[in-house]
Amino acid sequence: MRRRVALSIVAGIFLSGFLNATPQKTGEVLSAWAPGGLDIHHINTGKGECVFCLLPDGTSLLIDAGATTRSKPRVTDPRPDGSRTPGEWISRYIDHMLAWNPEKVLDYAVVTHFHDDHMGDITDESKWSKTGKYKLAGITEVGDTFRFKKVIDRGWPDYDYPEPLESRMMKNYRDFLADGQTRNGLHVERFQPGRHDQIVLVHCPADYRNFEIRNIAANGEIWTGVGSNTRKYIPPVHELSPGDRPSENMCSIAFRLSYGAFDYFNGGDIVGVPDEWAPEWQDIETPVAQAVGPVDVNEINHHGYLDSENAYFLGALRPRVHILQVWSPSHPTPRTLRRLLSTRLYPGPRDIFATNMMEANQVVIGDNLEKLKSRQGHVLVRVEPGGASYWIVILDDSTESFRINAMYGPYESR
Repeated sequence: MRRRVALSIVAGIFLSGFLNATPQKTGEVLSAWAPGGLDIHHINTGKGECVFCLLPDGTSLLIDAGATTRSKPRVTDPRPDGSRTPGEWISRYIDHMLAWNPEKVLDYAVVTHFHDDHMGDITDESKWSKTGKYKLAGITEVGDTFRFKKVIDRGWPDYDYPEPLESRMMKNYRDFLADGQTRNGLHVERFQPGRHDQIVLVHCPADYRNFEIRNIAANGEIWTGVGSNTRKYIPPVHELSPGDRPSENMCSIAFRLSYGAFDYFNGGDIVGVPDEWAPEWQDIETPVAQAVGPVDVNEINHHGYLDSENAYFLGALRPRVHILQVWSPSHPTPRTLRRLLSTRLYPGPRDIFATNMMEANQVVIGDNLEKLKSRQGHVLVRVEPGGASYWIVILDDSTESFRINAMYGPYESR
């Protein structure tokens, strides 16, 4: 009942502007989400990848919470600054967006794969949790602020594919899960490709029957696009030489979020441009693209690194909007950006929005970097109730003002 009351409070604020086609202006503070809307926040801390979604009925979904410990000049400066950790900044951002619901609960947290820029690495200096059972970094730090109801990752419960995952970071993450199960009734599941009922609306699902999250891939198992059928794309590990075993990125979770005519793709760090000497199956993007089909918004795979966004993938998805989460001077590489911009791969306009471009990117990439619509800030995809159209909103990441630096749209969903 408390959740329904909270939803009704913010509904008028949001819908009065959105449905009357009076978008906000640059310099204004972002208005609150409200029922029927879909917000997809790409949060920039300069230290990894993080996506926070408010789904049409108020269901909350966190996808990754990165906190890399890699040092300059290989990474960007922290945003807004270095006074707090990435996990703290992410938690404060989410807390602001959930001001209408002070319960400090997130319905879902998804960890696409086990790399520090997506889940957070720990150091000797990392703080301990409130219970003293695990250290705080990235996903565990957000989980120390908010109670997660369900965590979904690619490895539960064994964490042994393609080999046992026994790093200090992974042991800390598993301690976090165990503590949550003991204290808070945390539910943990392995992501299951092919399903469309693993991540669902939990508050008012009957009100939004045109909403779906389709599980596409994980651990090299990929949805065929037919029913819930999947196929094992990566050969059995015991048949592979050590040099050909799948990387962590190849095992990433991938999903498609659909709301009416609107489609959004997130593939974590899946790759599609293998080394010349690598086996063909190391191209994960192509079979994923065959299942996904056209989308409106593509969260760029593997930060636009040289092994991502292959020609077939781009031609199949044909995104109107690309979103690039950046923390390194190799994000994106010049050749990948050329593919993203090429109208020979698919016709029509496309806009690219990046969270945190470094000066080094300008030196390496050159003039093509000027073709990006935005190169700094949190990137919000704000979808109209029903999914017929959407806006791209660039939020100031230098402070916690949540002020709008730019707005683009409306884009018509396809």
